Amino acid sequence: MDSILVLMQSPEAWIALVTLIVMEVVLGIDNLIFISILTNKLPPENRVAARRIGIGLALVMRLALLGTIAWIVKLTTPVFEAFGHGFSWKDMILIAGGLFLVWKATKEIHHNVDPADHSEDFFATSAAAVSFGASIGQILLLDLVFSVDSIITAVGMTPHLPIMVVAVVVAVAVMLLAATPLANFIERNPTIVMLALAFLLMIGTTLIAEGMGFHVPKGYVYAAMAFSALVEVLNMFSRNARLRKKAEAQTLH
Repeated sequence: MDSILVLMQSPEAWIALVTLIVMEVVLGIDNLIFISILTNKLPPENRVAARRIGIGLALVMRLALLGTIAWIVKLTTPVFEAFGHGFSWKDMILIAGGLFLVWKATKEIHHNVDPADHSEDFFATSAAAVSFGASIGQILLLDLVFSVDSIITAVGMTPHLPIMVVAVVVAVAVMLLAATPLANFIERNPTIVMLALAFLLMIGTTLIAEGMGFHVPKGYVYAAMAFSALVEVLNMFSRNARLRKKAEAQTLH
């Protein structure tokens, strides 16, 4: 308790907390996009529950991982070498997560381009076939990948566990609040779905590159995502303006 009180009186601790919260929220955007696309394939009555349960379990998992920081930090130690690069458990987790994202995004893009030509599998893409449990499992699987990466980054920013815990709780609370509005927005705008899937494809490729030892500055990735999103918003305004003019012209006639 005394150590927490000392932290509360430290300006450096508050700066670290705010920085970590911002970082966790930004990293959570990737998760939210994936969760939105995945849960929108469930029956409408199950979507909100799936988001809440998935994000809630993700919080429990992140807090559990924070309790094993000493073990998490060791994941950066190389366990074997190939192609001149020492691969650690963290690298392998990032590569596996990246491959999963690339596979999932590619499958969803194919389904959106040609919805009549797709096959059912364990990660079924049709709304009727997607199971509640499979959706939760996929949310947790991807969150594990991002959690390991963000926690290792957090350890490099501050040695204080209470700061990390507060940052994770606040970031997950923001995700919980933003999940349904974002999912509804994506569902109302079909072109946003393709853009979001393209984001997931880029994020998956970035994770694979990171795991292979090629550092990709996160700022470049998020700047590209923000620019693409801005262009799409302008397109939406343009489409809505054309529709309004068309409706007004029909009304006059």
